[in-house]
Amino acid sequence: MREIAEALLDVLGSGRRGALATVVAVTGSAPQRPGARLLLHPDGALVGTVGGGAVELQIVEALKQTLVTGEARKLTLELGPDLGMCCGGRMEIFVEVLESAARLLLFGAGHVARPTAALARTVGFDVTVFDTRPELNTPERFPGCRLSTGDPVETLRQTKLMDLDRIVIVTHEHRLAEQLLAAALEKNPRYVGLVGSRRKVLRFVQRIGKKSPDLELDRVYAPVGLDIGAVSPEEIAVSIVAELVALRHGARVPHLRLYDDPRFDKLLEEANAGDAEQRPIPLRIPTRRSSGEGR
Repeated sequence: MREIAEALLDVLGSGRRGALATVVAVTGSAPQRPGARLLLHPDGALVGTVGGGAVELQIVEALKQTLVTGEARKLTLELGPDLGMCCGGRMEIFVEVLESAARLLLFGAGHVARPTAALARTVGFDVTVFDTRPELNTPERFPGCRLSTGDPVETLRQTKLMDLDRIVIVTHEHRLAEQLLAAALEKNPRYVGLVGSRRKVLRFVQRIGKKSPDLELDRVYAPVGLDIGAVSPEEIAVSIVAELVALRHGARVPHLRLYDDPRFDKLLEEANAGDAEQRPIPLRIPTRRSSGEGR
């Protein structure tokens, strides 16, 4: 039990996903009792046991599937000839995914950040707000959030990102937003969202692309949020958090991001043509992926 408990804490603190199988009921002769557990670590290691042999092979496959789908389920195994066993009993095993709370790294503490942080916490995000303005970045404005008032660009560069981390940039300065986007792209996060007009996004990408041509743009959600006609700060917050939730569940929804706009490809093509002599490595137009991450 101690080994399992330590492994569980390790998974929950890693920012990655694992899967756990627990024997919940046994009828007749069986290799394990209720309460036995088997944990599939994110790195593929197994901790614990639910009986070994053919039973365990079945459960390991179920754990791998659960990591992909994110769906919990109960399995009933008859311990007979189909498994090459003669126990004659039955085991019921519950399989579930394990993951720590996803972190939302929110850059900016202004009028959009405040409702975004509050709403993100209600749907399970562990929120950290980065802003050098101490009069805005306060516990009163961001209850329950971690706060950072250091240099946001340098802090981002030094932060170790985990698989579940999400970055949203809602700063008050265009120059700072561009620096943060560039720093975020260097770290190749699963998701980086940027508040701003389409013109602003196009200019940022063009300038950043001249310095770093091999950009992973398919993970950039800019303008950030879903296309719900949001206008007020609170509505924009709903749009942003709704996008995070949609990506969590792999839902196909109307994103605002320019990456899916034909003008985006045109911009990259123009950048390639204009800088072909000065920049032998062209800006890469990445292959389109599905807008849903899946769980």
